[in-house]
Amino acid sequence: MLETVHNAPLALTVVTGSTRAGRFGPTVADWFAMQARRFGDMDVDAVDLADHDLPEAGGDGTGEQAAEAARLGGRLAAADAYVFVTPEYNHSFPAPLKNAIDLYREEWRAKPVGFVSYGGMGGGLRAVEQLRLVFAELHAPTVRDTVSFHMAWERFDEQGEPYDAEGCSMAAKGMLAQLDWWGRTLRAGRAAVPYTC
Repeated sequence: MLETVHNAPLALTVVTGSTRAGRFGPTVADWFAMQARRFGDMDVDAVDLADHDLPEAGGDGTGEQAAEAARLGGRLAAADAYVFVTPEYNHSFPAPLKNAIDLYREEWRAKPVGFVSYGGMGGGLRAVEQLRLVFAELHAPTVRDTVSFHMAWERFDEQGEPYDAEGCSMAAKGMLAQLDWWGRTLRAGRAAVPYTC
């Protein structure tokens, strides 16, 4: 049974974390999702937080917001691994992304997380380091390697492809390989012994 669990396609959810008007996130997220689909035996679900009217974490929200949170929660729960595509705002990550993370708990547990960041000179890396702390508290291990785009708006052509396509693809493959190993290993572990910590 565990061999079947290990060999099934890995369900990867790619989350676009910025919801600002004029954001560059969808360009980066679309490129990465395509890299993941080409990588191998992965089922990729792309979630853009701008498409979801979520309630404030800890609040009641409207009935429709609660229903939307439940729908998104079902998609997140189905994932074996996650990648968050995030910019860096004032040395941190976007508030809508923190709200979305805080809305859920069990969905993240014992599942690996990777990051694709973008921004100015820092390439979003300070946002990633803060997100690592958040996911540690949620019992979600983060993989070592990231994909980072410094001065991101100068790194992509009009078709949404990086000018350094080969180098960027290699970085994506490195992180995806780590996510694949952790995702399959933790999925088999959860099937053998439910994670209850």
